[in-house]
Amino acid sequence: MRTAVTVSALALAALVIGSTAVQASPVAHAASAPSQPGAGSGAKATAAVRIGSAGKAAPAVTTGSAGKAAPAVTTTPVAKAAAAVGKTASTRKGDPTPTATPVPTPTPTSTSTADPLSQSFSVDTVSYGPHIRQRMDVWQHSDGRVRPGVFLIHGGWWSSGDKKYMTAVSRSYAEQGYVVFNINYRLSGEAAWPAQRTDTLDAIATARRHAALWSFDPKAYVVVGFSAGGHLSTAVGTYKEGLPGLRGVVGISPVVSPLTAYNEGADTADANRRKLRESAIRLAGGCEPGECPKVWNSMEVPLHASRGDAPVLTLHSDEEFVPAEHSIRLKDRLARFGVHMTVLTEPGAEHSSPMYRLPGVAETVQAWIAARLL
Repeated sequence: MRTAVTVSALALAALVIGSTAVQASPVAHAASAPSQPGAGSGAKATAAVRIGSAGKAAPAVTTGSAGKAAPAVTTTPVAKAAAAVGKTASTRKGDPTPTATPVPTPTPTSTSTADPLSQSFSVDTVSYGPHIRQRMDVWQHSDGRVRPGVFLIHGGWWSSGDKKYMTAVSRSYAEQGYVVFNINYRLSGEAAWPAQRTDTLDAIATARRHAALWSFDPKAYVVVGFSAGGHLSTAVGTYKEGLPGLRGVVGISPVVSPLTAYNEGADTADANRRKLRESAIRLAGGCEPGECPKVWNSMEVPLHASRGDAPVLTLHSDEEFVPAEHSIRLKDRLARFGVHMTVLTEPGAEHSSPMYRLPGVAETVQAWIAARLL
């Protein structure tokens, strides 16, 4: 464990809190986060592509009682999808502008070997803003090789959850050779929308600005979000006319449409749908769509689709309460601008991290990411 780095007041918004060396295991670890509910149901099976046995190149990554997992596979048909869409910069009125301040250089404490599965990592906890929730864990390699990045966003109704639940997922992507940024963000009880999107953008901007500190390639990264975190990942993917360097967006049971969640949670016996409706209202600062339409329009990801957006992959279970209909709305909008989006479904009702642990799902996501970054 390295001691915390002390910096001047000018670097207060982004500092290295601490660092630990982590020895990589010989296998990739599956997601360990608890389920983070989303909303809605009733998607048509024909409206999305199903993940079937043909999409499973090898045994799935699953977590047992000891937390061990099978080796990750990165050779599925999804890996042959189109390359990332290019980016251009422009501004949408009312959108927040990400800000970042310098991060001090952490002192390396780990070593590596030629075999990526036997190398060690160092994990730095970095501040990208003054709030206690504006922190991210950076999983970095110590061999000096510049690597693409994976940003991970936890779920939890926008009002709970923590990056610690994404530790196993972070490790799995670090073992595949990526620099991993596992972020926390202000929750809805601490700040209303668009604070959560702003925090995600700030974390990305901080990582890109100081990419050399972690041997991170700022021109090659993806953003992966689970449930409510999937709302943030897709919101980042449709921000302005595209973020520089963003090559893909992944949503695991993403709540792409808070307005759909609001409507479907109105008259239902499903406790999760009712809770998500209330969670969406809380995210909007306590106001309903008729009271603050501009805020709800800002939260509604499909409304912000544009030609410069990154390609998207989303995954839902057939019977979960965040149905594929959320993603199909975004897919239809992106298609108008020539942006490719893949929507996959899995049999059953598993949501978020439990669905990610189903046979073949993690491997499909990993292959899609590898096709854009490696």
